[in-house]
Amino acid sequence: MKRTWWIFLVVAALCLPNTGCLLNQYSSDPMVRMEQLLIDSENLRHFHDECRRFWMNDQPSHMTPYRTHGGVGPASSSP
Repeated sequence: MKRTWWIFLVVAALCLPNTGCLLNQYSSDPMVRMEQLLIDSENLRHFHDECRRFWMNDQPSHMTPYRTHGGVGPASSSP
């Protein structure tokens, strides 16, 4: 019984510090790391726009309180 507890404690002590990836995703150099973070954030921004385009959330709403007739200017009556 004690042996299984020791094995469990050793495995926990080895696994808990490595809850993330064994290799870092970003460089340790601050300049390179900043460039990598900017690239990732730009990719996420593009992904958000792509999702909005796919679900057609970026289209104009047809439920506007204003009537739009598609003309160039306001409708005028000729005298």
